[in-house]
Amino acid sequence: MKLAVFMSESSRTESTYERLEAEKLGVVLVGNGIYHATSNFNSSVLEKDGAEFFVLLEDLETRGFSTGDVDSKVKVINYDGLADLIMNDYEKLAWL
Repeated sequence: MKLAVFMSESSRTESTYERLEAEKLGVVLVGNGIYHATSNFNSSVLEKDGAEFFVLLEDLETRGFSTGDVDSKVKVINYDGLADLIMNDYEKLAWL
């Protein structure tokens, strides 16, 4: 299964996130979840083996960050890129 997970909070339920398994896993950081993508947050979210990480540009900018503040493991995408991911790359979506 190809699963995209939306993470919208800077805190999370570790047991749920840690148990996620998929053939292809994408973690999309939106809302306050964007803090996981910033270099100074030191989030363990980015340590998930085999996952691809994305952050929504508009949510970064709303919170005063720029692409230069994003950890190198995370790809910055806009709404068009998000739509492409949802429609082309993942079969199922989940929200944490």
